[in-house]
Amino acid sequence: MSCAISQKQIRDATEADLPAIVEIYNASIPSRMATADLEPVSVESRKRWFDEHSPTSRPLWVMENNNTIVGWLSFQSFYGRPAYHKTAEVSLYISVLHRRQGIGEQLLQQAIQKSPELGLDTLVGFIFAHNRPSLQLFAKYHFQQWGYLPKVAELDGIKRGLVIVGKKVG
Repeated sequence: MSCAISQKQIRDATEADLPAIVEIYNASIPSRMATADLEPVSVESRKRWFDEHSPTSRPLWVMENNNTIVGWLSFQSFYGRPAYHKTAEVSLYISVLHRRQGIGEQLLQQAIQKSPELGLDTLVGFIFAHNRPSLQLFAKYHFQQWGYLPKVAELDGIKRGLVIVGKKVG
């Protein structure tokens, strides 16, 4: 009897990973839990977003399991103003087939741990109020609710709130 050994690793994304990143993102759209996009995005439309990432300041990481991308985490500059250079927004997406396997935890742990090396002292996240799994994950790593925007999104005719979570790191 043989059993497969899981070979998970987190690494910087390459442009060749963009189709898998987009596929994972697009798979999250129908649930109306993780993104305010209502229609799938294209690889081409995400090229500029990809190019805005840098391994040394605003990385985009992928989690591979046996050479398959199963999740990703990105750091985005917050609010686009220089005074916020030590703050980044964290986005986290996991493949539908690989949820509830600790992948989000591993990616978020690494984001917290590596933030000081990236010149960051604050992480923020924007999570729909009805996305309990994500809110619980961030709370587990001591992100606090720093804001709440009631009924700011409309998803299939339902008004949804947005929770802003934050954490001081380093």
